[in-house]
Amino acid sequence: MMITVSPLYPLKFHPILKPKVWGGKKLAKLFKKNAVGNIGESWEISGVNENVSEILNGPLKEKSLNWLLENYKEKLVGEKVYKDFGNQFPLLFKFIDAREDLSVQVHPDDILAKKRHNSFGKTEMWYILDVEKNGKLILGFNERMDQKKYLKALSENKITKVLNSETVQNGYVFIIKPGTVHAIGAGILLAEIQQTSDVTYRIYDWDRPDTNGQMRELHTDLALEAIDFTPAKTKLEYSEEINKPTHIGTTDFFSVNKLVLSESFVRDLNEIPSFTVYMCLEGAAIIETDDFSEEIKKGETILIPAQLPEIKFTTNSASFLEVYIP
Repeated sequence: MMITVSPLYPLKFHPILKPKVWGGKKLAKLFKKNAVGNIGESWEISGVNENVSEILNGPLKEKSLNWLLENYKEKLVGEKVYKDFGNQFPLLFKFIDAREDLSVQVHPDDILAKKRHNSFGKTEMWYILDVEKNGKLILGFNERMDQKKYLKALSENKITKVLNSETVQNGYVFIIKPGTVHAIGAGILLAEIQQTSDVTYRIYDWDRPDTNGQMRELHTDLALEAIDFTPAKTKLEYSEEINKPTHIGTTDFFSVNKLVLSESFVRDLNEIPSFTVYMCLEGAAIIETDDFSEEIKKGETILIPAQLPEIKFTTNSASFLEVYIP
């Protein structure tokens, strides 16, 4: 039965904070997350099993994302998205703080992930927020690679010598397609948009014990079938504009704009066929609809339900990633 008690409004969720052996303090320090210890990830909006987000604001406070989908359906996510995904929220939004290097890893595509894990694959996009000196990403290989050469490098513990590393700066954006071998390097803070999936194959973990003093499992055999050895183009180029959405990139699963505001701005959402998510990168704004307003600050994330035709940003300085399903 459709719940009609509350009309939908801009929704914030409780961040789900993940302690990691490689995590740091920036999510607490820069983004005011209520974090203790070394936190690697803040899952901002998640429909992953056992990690389902709960609403932080308004009349539906403490209801889960799954409850929202079951009760509001296409009003929340849009007709096509609901038809394609039903009561499974299709995207996962995170902020990631790498105090140390993450493991070298690879993700399966939809076909392999469905076959092995009954899961979506994992296509992801990274937006670099903060970089300490010489911060690097690992993206693919630095020479022509095939399965035989790869296995030889792995068996001789020389895998790091064949990995391609790229120095990054704030504002750089990368698409990591399934099959691309990758790692986030030490000193990098980023926003991540990805398919709803928690499937990762670890290839190399810097011979480092986890928080319990145990070596983390490697997935050498599982990874082998997932790796795409053809060179990947990962970096996206864009020219930032002020007070209008700048398109950054589109994958098969989501589209991302950057919105840099120096004044108040009305965003017409009628052309967007899905929900819209804003991840606040800098500054703060009040987001208003006809009958609701909510503040969003640096390091926060908000979901605008598909049925809302427009929102107004009241601000003199704020920037956002704007994410939707085209």
